[in-house]
Amino acid sequence: MLIIPAIDLKDGKCVRLRQGRMDDDTVFDDDPVAVAQRWLAQGARRLHLVDLDGAFAGTPRNAEVVGRICQVCRDIPVQIGGGIRSMETAQSYIDAGISYLIIGTLAVKDPEFVDQLCARFPGQVIVGLDANDGLVATDGWAEASSVSAVSLAQRFENVGVSAIVYTDISRDGMMQGVNSEATAALADAVSIPIIASGGVSTMADIQVLGDNMHRGISGAIVGRALYEGPLELPAAQQLADSFSGKPESADTGSQAPTDQPAGEGQ
Repeated sequence: MLIIPAIDLKDGKCVRLRQGRMDDDTVFDDDPVAVAQRWLAQGARRLHLVDLDGAFAGTPRNAEVVGRICQVCRDIPVQIGGGIRSMETAQSYIDAGISYLIIGTLAVKDPEFVDQLCARFPGQVIVGLDANDGLVATDGWAEASSVSAVSLAQRFENVGVSAIVYTDISRDGMMQGVNSEATAALADAVSIPIIASGGVSTMADIQVLGDNMHRGISGAIVGRALYEGPLELPAAQQLADSFSGKPESADTGSQAPTDQPAGEGQ
């Protein structure tokens, strides 16, 4: 099981939001590239980027920073979400060195777009399901939908999606623990590997996710808990590795392309 540090980008800086509210952010570093280098030095095997401005605008707003992060993280996969609403945007990220594109809003509004992406970039598409009370939110979590996370996940069962990032919005950035019950229930409902997100804040959260790894949970995205404590990346990854008995590669739980680009996405 992978522990994946999150770098959320807003106005070119590394921030964390609480429950996805753009007006409730904490700036952790003015230099997201230095943050990426820090996680790389601590043994990160994959990075999770979110263009928060892009998620609201519907088009990338931090592409230059993303490109520089990919340059310094050539040896590990980098995944990104936020504002990927066109094939051209997807292609530009792949060209920049991104390995996994996370699609959230269009997965709800235009699921055929995900089908098309999977055909064009096999093994490099992740669906991001950001949910409140089991219902998916879109447009940077600003809009609620009537679509259930489980039914949407099942829609993508056989189209080539490599993983699903499942975020409980109510837990995100709140340091209140992961919603392991909902995450495991989603993993039970589909054969696509599930990456947990939202509220992962203690070693106990890593433990409970690892205990459910056999159900299809392949990773956990961690943000505020790594920046503020109490989690430390090396110890968290060591615990995650213990559930399989050996270190997990960056492509654990995904259907990564065999000709994966150097550097590995709402």
